[in-house]
Amino acid sequence: MSRLAPSCLLLAAWLSACGEGGAPVVEPDEPDPLEALGGGDTTNRLLFGSNAFTLPAANLDAASKAAFFTGNSFFNLAWVAAPSSTTARDGVGPIFNARSCSTCHFKDGRGRPPLDETEPLEGLLLRLSIPGTGPHGAPVPDPVYGGQFQPFALPDVPAEGKVRIRYDEVPGTFADSETYSLRRPRYELVDLAYGPLDPQVRLSPRVAPAMIGLGLLEAVPEDEIVARVDENLAVGDGIVGKVNRVWDSTAGEVRIGRFGWKAEEPSVRQQSAGAFQGDMGITSSLAPTEPCTSAQSECLDSPSGGEPEIDDESFDKVVLYSQTLAVPERAGWNEPQVLRGRALFREASCSRCHVPRHRTGEHEVAALSHQVIWPYTDLLLHDMGEDLSDDRPVFGATGREWRTPPLWGIGRVRQVNRHELFLHDGRARGFAEAILWHGGEAEGAREAFRHMPKDDRAALIAFLESL
Repeated sequence: MSRLAPSCLLLAAWLSACGEGGAPVVEPDEPDPLEALGGGDTTNRLLFGSNAFTLPAANLDAASKAAFFTGNSFFNLAWVAAPSSTTARDGVGPIFNARSCSTCHFKDGRGRPPLDETEPLEGLLLRLSIPGTGPHGAPVPDPVYGGQFQPFALPDVPAEGKVRIRYDEVPGTFADSETYSLRRPRYELVDLAYGPLDPQVRLSPRVAPAMIGLGLLEAVPEDEIVARVDENLAVGDGIVGKVNRVWDSTAGEVRIGRFGWKAEEPSVRQQSAGAFQGDMGITSSLAPTEPCTSAQSECLDSPSGGEPEIDDESFDKVVLYSQTLAVPERAGWNEPQVLRGRALFREASCSRCHVPRHRTGEHEVAALSHQVIWPYTDLLLHDMGEDLSDDRPVFGATGREWRTPPLWGIGRVRQVNRHELFLHDGRARGFAEAILWHGGEAEGAREAFRHMPKDDRAALIAFLESL
């Protein structure tokens, strides 16, 4: 009998089925050597360490690679205030979170919250909204501070204020009596330059995710994503998920959301335009207005860097860059402990949401089409419980619902970004804490992990570190 059999007997919600005598049924899915190539033919097999996320898709043609490296320059170099002699890169602000995309996505990797009060707020931002819905079901921004809090500004414009983050420790115990502690963040906006926030304002912290594999996720067929909801319902174990239907400005219609922590963006293009506008105050044809509210007169009067501030050709190259950053090859995928962790990952039903394998369909970038990929996500929203709720609806996503984040490359964050702070707000100090925060539809998986013997917990984490 499996060493996990007691957990199966205790936790009926852990698995969709148990074998005779209560022993867990291991999903009949033998390791496939192609799992090491998470991005299929696009996979980066050349460069690892701190630069593991920086290469283009391996199968890009020469013209696309040239556009990729131009997009890379716009992604990494700091934008300056207008007017400037550097007209192609002026127009940052007037209020902003960062001067470059790479400030938050350092080396195309994952952001984090500040480690102490002396660090600037880079790599994490706060979304703002008040109750109600705007056009097409979008959140309603705070009337004074808008939809995103910006702690930086140009010299003649007041920054919106400062963000103070404090943590409360939450103790817990594994089933084998080993103790652990989780940290729960508390956010306070102070030194507000434009008066008080709306009394009903809702705050949602978001760390910048890694940039790899975005175009591949964009190429997963919509029908496959939608069909998985019905497949989950048929299992009947409480793990269901749902799609977020959001407004696609380019298509002029409602589409399924794929990107952002709440699956609030339908495409890499729209996600990029929103980041230029909201994070850096850079306008584009898709997002042509500055992030100033009517209460921010100095912001409204600040010089513009053009209409739009990033031209369409340059913007298109940043989009292609974002679509084609390669997923790195996995390391140690076939080591015995990793394979044991792989089996445990499936036994604990983690793979019900973090679905390992997909096949892409057609994509505007031919290199991304018809690839077998291993992103470990279903691109669906799932109820993650009250402990992770931000109480802030986004289109069809409730405060408790979050998109299943892809796990490919997550084991390389420590090398690339020098940290292991996970979840949407970076509260989790490592893989174990991230799992232990799971609730709602993922409560069974969390409890399965909590009831595992220590060696099995280590094996599951070794598997995650191999991704």
